[in-house]
Amino acid sequence: MTLLAFLFLLTLVPAGSVRSRHLPKAAISSPVFGPREVHGVRGGSVTVKCFYPPTPMNKHDRKYWCRQKGSSCFTVVSSDFVAAAYRGRVTLTDHPQEEHFLISISALEMGDAGTFQCGLGTNGRGLSFRVTLSVAEAPPVPEDAELFYVKLRSTWTVTCGFGKETAEMRKYLCKKEKDGCRNIINSYQDKDVPGGLQLTFESPPGSFRVTMTQMDWEDAGLYYCGAGEYEKDSTKKELDVFIYDDKHFPHLKTNITAKVGGSASFECLYDPLLNSSSRFWCKQKGRQCGNTIIDNNGRVEDSYEGRVAMFENPENKTLTIILNQLQEKDKGTYWCMSNELREQQSSTELTVVPGEPALTGKKEVEAQADSRVNLTCCYPCKYYSYEKYWCRWNSTGCAMLPEQQQQQGLPQPGDGCEPNARTVVLSLGPVAEEDEGWYWCGLKRNGVFGETMAVELRVSAGRDAKLSPEFLDVDSSHDPGAAPPGGAHSDTEVRKGAAPESSDESHGSNTLALVLGPLAGLILIVVTAFAIVKYRQLKRSDLVSVGSYRTNISMSDFESVRDFSASNSVKETHETPMGGDEFITTTDTPDNAANTTKAKRSSKEEADLAYSSFLATSSSIAQASSGGHSAGLDVSPPQDRV
Repeated sequence: MTLLAFLFLLTLVPAGSVRSRHLPKAAISSPVFGPREVHGVRGGSVTVKCFYPPTPMNKHDRKYWCRQKGSSCFTVVSSDFVAAAYRGRVTLTDHPQEEHFLISISALEMGDAGTFQCGLGTNGRGLSFRVTLSVAEAPPVPEDAELFYVKLRSTWTVTCGFGKETAEMRKYLCKKEKDGCRNIINSYQDKDVPGGLQLTFESPPGSFRVTMTQMDWEDAGLYYCGAGEYEKDSTKKELDVFIYDDKHFPHLKTNITAKVGGSASFECLYDPLLNSSSRFWCKQKGRQCGNTIIDNNGRVEDSYEGRVAMFENPENKTLTIILNQLQEKDKGTYWCMSNELREQQSSTELTVVPGEPALTGKKEVEAQADSRVNLTCCYPCKYYSYEKYWCRWNSTGCAMLPEQQQQQGLPQPGDGCEPNARTVVLSLGPVAEEDEGWYWCGLKRNGVFGETMAVELRVSAGRDAKLSPEFLDVDSSHDPGAAPPGGAHSDTEVRKGAAPESSDESHGSNTLALVLGPLAGLILIVVTAFAIVKYRQLKRSDLVSVGSYRTNISMSDFESVRDFSASNSVKETHETPMGGDEFITTTDTPDNAANTTKAKRSSKEEADLAYSSFLATSSSIAQASSGGHSAGLDVSPPQDRV
């Protein structure tokens, strides 16, 4: 019962899904790939090409070519060995950078025909591919199939040519199946071309190229490209395609669904080391790509100006294309193209559906020159942890703007945001005509670009700019009756809504304001500076009275006097300072020296002594200035006291 239930569930799974999840037997058994059949002529030579994944181990591992007999495989030639019977006519050459090695056999004999294996490592390891060699007595011999070793999810490109006589014939690519050859694409097919397929004509005449992107496991097998009809005409070529999985090859999105008015991000592969390669992006029309929308040389189609930008990311070797302001007509298949490394070309199908985009805001803003402008971008709270940015668009990309110009927060009246949304605002000003252009608001997460929104800013040189009330910005000095926040205003613009005044009164008040305003400001500055200077002086000084004089004495003067007094306390002197009996000095005697040593002054006493010395000095100065008759001071001549 369990087995029956499993088989029933298996029948419900789509066939395509089963094919995409189960690898072909050849891919499971071995990633080594070579030709299924090789044809040669007696006396001639053949070359066998065997592919292998370019891992470091495979590049340095042993390569071999052996002949199968029963369950055994006897080595004919390897990286360090040649069998005696084949010496001089068999060589093995490894090309690790091209991911293959070549076996060349010359002087073919009829006995050389048989079943062989080309592989890596030692026999029986499983990394091998079976090849059948046939030798004919004389030409002609069948043409060998062209081999293609294609990475999973990469792009396959093949060029076929059959001469200028086939220039007007139908060109086609079909895949060999049990009941015939199924059409993949042909030159008569202008409609209903599957996404990810291109057929373009090449030179010389009669040549064409087919490009198929996002190769999957079921795309492996035998193909035929040709001119005319597969069953009727013999002008065809066999192509053998092998798919293998490269863990280092990135898998890109094949389908993108976006909302009308929103944006879509497309990833392209490129090798940053190939600076000479040209990269461009286009939309598929019929069986080939239409006009180039944008390229890495700065060319942008006129109808896409401001809507599309290209960002290079050398770290992961990707190129991001962002298309915003989406419309229903934008749906279709878009191609990343390159003139080099065609396996890195890719295609992505875009579907545009109705709905509200993640980022909202005013898409067109008009401002007057010399005004300040705020561009507002509203985003849902679920993107709170995402990185937000504003950039200025140009034909070569979108230059990121400084974070100082960007502010985030809750929506303000007039922003047009939902109550549960937040905003990121770009402040510009005063704007000039050269600031006119496109500005993008966007989201980023882990370095990956997300939703974006484009805003077009128009700058008018006159006073007749139509300023949107949702985008008027008001300075904090304006009164409450001014325009609401969120946009542009002119510093020279006269505010509307004020009470009417007579012309004389208005002129007089304006004149008085023009005169008194600067004067009051100047006075305020002088008073403030004077107050600061006086405050600093008072902070370091004390107000002292000396007779009839009042003066400010700096504390540094006390310190210098104290130091001076201390340094000269032991000197012999007979001088007595002016000012009576405050200070009495005599010649030092042994008793006085002993008393001096015994009674050491404290720092407070030294300060008092310095202060008294200052008073005496000040008194002497005051007496001299008043002619020696200052009241309250002892002016008797100094005398020695025993």
